[in-house]
Amino acid sequence: MVKLNRIYTRTGDAGTTGLVDGSRVSKADARMVAIGEVDEANSAIGVAIGTVADAGLAALLTRVQNDLFDLGADLATPGEDFAPSEVVLRIVPAQVARLEAEIDALNADVPPLTSFVLPGGAAAPLHLARAIVRRAERAVVAMGADANPQALAYLNRLSDLLFVACRKMNQDQGGDVLWQPGAQR
Repeated sequence: MVKLNRIYTRTGDAGTTGLVDGSRVSKADARMVAIGEVDEANSAIGVAIGTVADAGLAALLTRVQNDLFDLGADLATPGEDFAPSEVVLRIVPAQVARLEAEIDALNADVPPLTSFVLPGGAAAPLHLARAIVRRAERAVVAMGADANPQALAYLNRLSDLLFVACRKMNQDQGGDVLWQPGAQR
C-alpha cells in the first residue's frame, strides 16, 4: 500500500530523482524520460475517459490506467531480472495478452478499414492519447536493454487498442474521419 504524508521532499532539487532500488539518476536520464512519457500517456487517457459515452470502454481504459502505473513502477525498477515478485512490479505476458483479447473484441464491432483514419471525430481526445502512447513507446525503446521487453510489448499493443477504441467510439458517434489522399490539391 502506498502512503504519502508529504508531497515535497526537496530530494529532487538538484535535478536527480530516486528509483525503486534507492539509487538516484538524473531527471533527464532515458529511464526518467520514459517514465514521464508513460505518465503523460496515462493523463491523456484520463482526459479521454471523460469523453467516452460507453461505460464498458471507459472501464477498460480505467484498467489500462492502472496498468500504466504498474508499467511506471516497472520502468523505475533497475536491473536485468524482469521477473515480478511480491515487492517488484513488472509488466507480464498476461497483461499483453489481455490487451490483445480486448483489441480483438473491439475490432469485431467495427467495419474493415477502407482508408487511413484521421485523428478526429468524437474520439479525437483518445487519438491524442494514442499518439502520446506511441511517444512513450519510443522513449522505452531508447532505454535499450534496461527496459522490460514486456513493458515495450504492452505499449505497442496499447497503441493498437487505443486505435481500435477510437474507431469504435467514432462508429458509435458519427463514424471515422477518413483520409482523402490529394483532396486539397
